[in-house]
Amino acid sequence: MKFQIEDVTVYFPYDHIYPEQYAYMLELKRSLDAKGHCLLEMPTGTGKTIALLSLITSYTLSKPQTPLKLIYCTRTVHEMEKTLAELKLLHDYQLRHLGPQAKILALGLSSRKNLCVNSTVLAAENRDSVDAACRKLTATWVRALAAESPDVPTCDFFEQFDKAGPAAVLPPGVYTLQ
Repeated sequence: MKFQIEDVTVYFPYDHIYPEQYAYMLELKRSLDAKGHCLLEMPTGTGKTIALLSLITSYTLSKPQTPLKLIYCTRTVHEMEKTLAELKLLHDYQLRHLGPQAKILALGLSSRKNLCVNSTVLAAENRDSVDAACRKLTATWVRALAAESPDVPTCDFFEQFDKAGPAAVLPPGVYTLQ
């Protein structure tokens, strides 16, 4: 559904909105306009996440001169994946209505244990071991030694990323851990 909150066209991917969600979005929008802080609270299961994501992405679309970055933190990987799935649903809805203008970049970040693609590092049995194995391949001093001696192992994935530098930009989309 598409509706107005003051001067913002809100794209909401469901056919029904709870009055509490609308009130939540209205207060959040007013906080964004005032460039202030906002503390909003709603009970579990009332649609806080989709209300927040719908309002903030719609606000950004309506006011491109005021770009926003949203950092959304979760306690668990499951909650993060659920949030990103909701954002993907919303983004698909916005793309259907707006086309490429609706581009966003959303990235789910987690620990090395969940994100590392180096099979040698992932072979470690627990999170601490994965962190240590990663540091052994990517630490500044290790990379400095490797520059002098090719026998010192480094992480090829990290080296390729570092070589790309600031040009290593992800295209718009919603990126989950998968």
